[in-house]
Amino acid sequence: MTYKVDNDGLRYLTEKYDIDFDGIIDSIKEKKYDKVAIQVPDGFKLHALDIADVISKNSGAEVYIWGGSTYGACDIPSGLGKFGIKAVIQFGHARFRADALGKSSG
Repeated sequence: MTYKVDNDGLRYLTEKYDIDFDGIIDSIKEKKYDKVAIQVPDGFKLHALDIADVISKNSGAEVYIWGGSTYGACDIPSGLGKFGIKAVIQFGHARFRADALGKSSG
């Protein structure tokens, strides 16, 4: 990982769940986003401030935490654009992808 994670609990999450902070931070920088929101499942909420801190310190963007529940890719908060938020970064316990038949799996 290029970007430093100096929190033991967060380091554990990145090892257990393979969180791609490099990809997240590089994408924010590349797209020049100045405000983003993160959406995390209940199991990650304990580390939400640390996740936001790592992203903010390394990307320069303001990071807001969506406090509501999240149940996957179908549960994306809407209306955040009126606050200047350019992207929502959704974290989960499993990778979301579509297989060759177009069915979701994770």
